Amino acid sequence: MEYMSARDAARKWNVSARLIQRYCAEGRIKGARKSGTVWEIPSDAARPKDPRKKEEAVETIYRNPSFPNLMPLMNTAFLPGHCLEFIHGMKNGPRKDIAFAEYHYFSGHPKEASQEAEGYLTCRDAEVRLSACLIYAYSNLSLGNIQRARYALEEIKKTLKADTERSSHARSIEGFISAAAAVLLHLPLPEELPDAKEFMPSLPLGLRAFALYVQAHYLYLQKKYEHSIGIIESALTMGAEQYPIPAIYLHLAAVMDHMSLKQADRAEEHLLAAWRLARPDDLIEGFGEHHGLLGGMLEAVIKQKWPEDFKRIIAITYEFSSGWRKIHNQETGHDVADDLTTTEFAAAMLAARNWTNPEIAEHMNISVNTVKHHISQAMKKLNVGNRKDLKKIYA
Repeated sequence: MEYMSARDAARKWNVSARLIQRYCAEGRIKGARKSGTVWEIPSDAARPKDPRKKEEAVETIYRNPSFPNLMPLMNTAFLPGHCLEFIHGMKNGPRKDIAFAEYHYFSGHPKEASQEAEGYLTCRDAEVRLSACLIYAYSNLSLGNIQRARYALEEIKKTLKADTERSSHARSIEGFISAAAAVLLHLPLPEELPDAKEFMPSLPLGLRAFALYVQAHYLYLQKKYEHSIGIIESALTMGAEQYPIPAIYLHLAAVMDHMSLKQADRAEEHLLAAWRLARPDDLIEGFGEHHGLLGGMLEAVIKQKWPEDFKRIIAITYEFSSGWRKIHNQETGHDVADDLTTTEFAAAMLAARNWTNPEIAEHMNISVNTVKHHISQAMKKLNVGNRKDLKKIYA
């Protein structure tokens, strides 16, 4: 009998290698056997059926009655390629409207997301209101409407502060929303933010998975890359990959960590895993948001195989990063440069992480001279004279 590797099976069935390994460990692939530390799978094995059917996905959103309206799409284990089908099947009302706003944001349509969220910014239901504010804030960053984004962030603070009961439920929501709003903008965390150990267990699985991404991202910013990877690996192993939106972000955070550790092969595995989850439903926003932190991986992989998608991701990158800088710079007092091209930024990031020019050239599929040019331009725009100073900015 002929066998294939978990990676080969993942490509064949359009899922992640991690999910294949999980199927094998659970005995869901007939004839799969372990040889040392790797799984061998019969080449004619059938792909296991995925239990996440539409009716079960609907149940997912109601399975946690304590959080029925908080980022409902993020908290749903829909099958890749069936995102819109799931939303259309929801009961009409605020939950469905918020789910559509989520979809439009995560698929790179901030105008539609903003319009759908705007009507719920003062909703009496706190979960709906907080979800709408979070979507509205990030959508308006991409649209360049910074005052509207600030308004939404302030509404989040006011809503959380207004809850005087400080119940466990309220603290969980506060921890999730506050961390997501601050960490992803690279802003200081609120002083009274609940400890993750306090609020994380109370969150339903989908929101918990995204909260773990936020925690991993925070550790990345502190340069604790191995710790960040550990959280991501644990989250994915424990089932986070069933929730496409959190899983996409977890994989992208892993790319950031592995590229910082010069582990390009591992980074590519996670990038492709994120892409397999995202592309069927066009959930490409996260790739644009993270572009500058992915160490040229989009140029090395996505640009070569999916050039049109890459162009759209770069458009998202410029729109989001422009708004992000306006809030980040003013809140932190930093002066993050706003005139680097995405290629200059990627090359500068790699240089700051001790990649040599030949290594960067091979990784990004460009010449060494082109690498030198991009790094020289980046340093000129950043007003730094050498790589040591560059490292102070990006390392």
